[in-house]
Amino acid sequence: MPLSLTATRELLAQLGHLPKRFLGQNFLVDGNIVRKSLELAEVQAGDTVVEVGPGLGTLTSALLEAGALVWAVEKDRTLHAHLTETLALKFPETFHLLEGDAVEHPLAGLPPTAAQATCKVVANLPYAIATPWLDEVLAGPLPVQLVLMLQLEAAQRYAAQPGSKSFGAISVFLQAAYNVAPGHKVSAGCFYPRPDVESHLLHLVRKPQPFIFPAAAKSIIRGCFQQRRKQIASLLRARMPERSGAVEAALQAHGLTGQARPEAIPVAAWRDLAALFPPLA
Repeated sequence: MPLSLTATRELLAQLGHLPKRFLGQNFLVDGNIVRKSLELAEVQAGDTVVEVGPGLGTLTSALLEAGALVWAVEKDRTLHAHLTETLALKFPETFHLLEGDAVEHPLAGLPPTAAQATCKVVANLPYAIATPWLDEVLAGPLPVQLVLMLQLEAAQRYAAQPGSKSFGAISVFLQAAYNVAPGHKVSAGCFYPRPDVESHLLHLVRKPQPFIFPAAAKSIIRGCFQQRRKQIASLLRARMPERSGAVEAALQAHGLTGQARPEAIPVAAWRDLAALFPPLA
């Protein structure tokens, strides 16, 4: 059973642990949201599931009880010790727990085998690391599904469409690899302590032919969005003047001109432009 608000408070008191805001420790206390997370990810027995920031183990317990093989990474030493003394003992064959930084270990130490490409991610993601963590995941291998508890603003940014002010580099990288499926709104009352922001369960499903942008292309695209009010032709001319004609042709193929701003360029056009970018030196 997922930990209730009362049980969460009591367990934190027993551990002598105060939730750390800088680690995004807002513990999930709503069983319906736990069940919804597993439902969206279509978790079945035998699935390999990565969890980021398992905390007190509310979501972790549900995953393990569903028969999943869980790989989790927890940065907080107190919570890592708690999980080691409880769930790791109860599920010694199916629970793999790593103490560390999720940005450095985006798939929680899951071995580099075919399992990486077939795993799912279900996580109440610490909001402060959401974008850098996701950027690491998008470098591949790509999980088949991700169900992520996020700050609503971040979820909207990831799912933003071209032409909106929220559309940015991370939107491009994510949408080249994943389709955004219907998610679920989550109220602040589903957490303890209550966060100061609205939350959202974002559901991502890997595309049949996902595209991973090379590191050099990602660097250039980020640079373009940092100057999003400038025209794309002038931005790219400064970086690779010898390919101006090819840039214009790539834009025209998508009904665009060199006067387009970065936020107006769709993901497919960014993919074509990326083929023209020089590799990192």
